[in-house]
Amino acid sequence: MNTKSDTAGQTMKTASAGRNRTRRGLIKRVGAGAAVLGVLFATGFTSTAQAATPSASVAPSTPNLPPGDTSNGADNFYTSDSVTVQKVSFKNQYRMNVAGNLFVPKNLNRRAKNPAMVVGHPMGAVKEQSANLYATKMAERGFVTMSLDLSFWGKSDGRPRNAVSPDIYAEDFSAAVDFLRTQTFVDKERIGAIGICGSGSFVISAAKIDPRIKAVATVSMYDMGAANRNGLRKSVTLEQRKDILKQAAQQRDVEFAGGQTEYTSGTPEQLNDNSTPVEREFYDFYRTARGYSPNTTTHPTLTSNVKFVNFYPFADIETISPRPMLFITGEKAHSREFSEEAYRLAGEAKELVVVPGAGHVDLYDRVNLIPFGKLTTFFRNNLK
Repeated sequence: MNTKSDTAGQTMKTASAGRNRTRRGLIKRVGAGAAVLGVLFATGFTSTAQAATPSASVAPSTPNLPPGDTSNGADNFYTSDSVTVQKVSFKNQYRMNVAGNLFVPKNLNRRAKNPAMVVGHPMGAVKEQSANLYATKMAERGFVTMSLDLSFWGKSDGRPRNAVSPDIYAEDFSAAVDFLRTQTFVDKERIGAIGICGSGSFVISAAKIDPRIKAVATVSMYDMGAANRNGLRKSVTLEQRKDILKQAAQQRDVEFAGGQTEYTSGTPEQLNDNSTPVEREFYDFYRTARGYSPNTTTHPTLTSNVKFVNFYPFADIETISPRPMLFITGEKAHSREFSEEAYRLAGEAKELVVVPGAGHVDLYDRVNLIPFGKLTTFFRNNLK
């Protein structure tokens, strides 16, 4: 383990070479610490029934939001005068329209072939939350970048809304690569990807079967499979997992018969005296002006969320080698275990960066903490 500094002056530790019975009764038994979606599944669990319509939403509609904590340069909605932004749409292999934003440096030599990358948003979020920020910052550094809404979220296709499908999420990354490879100013052989939170596990899943993704970086990664099977720090027992699966199966019967769609987990809509530090961390981003978007709720459907139990993104992660991988996590991040496990299992070349003092959500938007210098060096060196 050695220590480096990025161009923003941040000191980083770097290692080179980790859901009536009632339903709410179950939630309490699961306990704090079982995290799903890159948000809470335990004491932060939200169980909300809605009419089964594509526009069902449990997000607050009031525009009078608290400002949130904008320390350390939090700037989720950052824009740049040196970057052009174009809304784009393309189809994945399931013929679903995927919505994206294409960011191009204004001084880009469009007659040349330039390196590019895809940026994925946190699980349950949309591209306007964190992904656009990363894409803009990396475009300022000379890369052609694209943020995208994963299928079933934001402006991308998919019914029911907020459905979980890890396979399709991974496909969306490859479809974005398809699109980038058709741009005359993009070098087909120099395309990388950044996955933030849950998208970190989806981009790994994509890279395992898509060698066109030449370099992978993850930030505050969640292994969405392990988080749902085991919870944080393996706090969910097998019995608890089976109870969750039973409830989801029972809810399938309800919805098949025309009943209401039920949503699970996600960021709480309100805080109270019993709210946990992790709940408060997510609330401060998703439910305040700091990171709020009207196009997301963070709550997936209960019946589809259990599909994560069958999701093993780290299986065969070593086969991505020799393509390089960079895992960035916060020193205080509750999700740190996932980046460390991925680093342990990955083949060379690999690197683990731990940002001192940073929590999980800090690395969504706090530009004074996010090691953009490290990301720039990583992709410049590996998308040659």
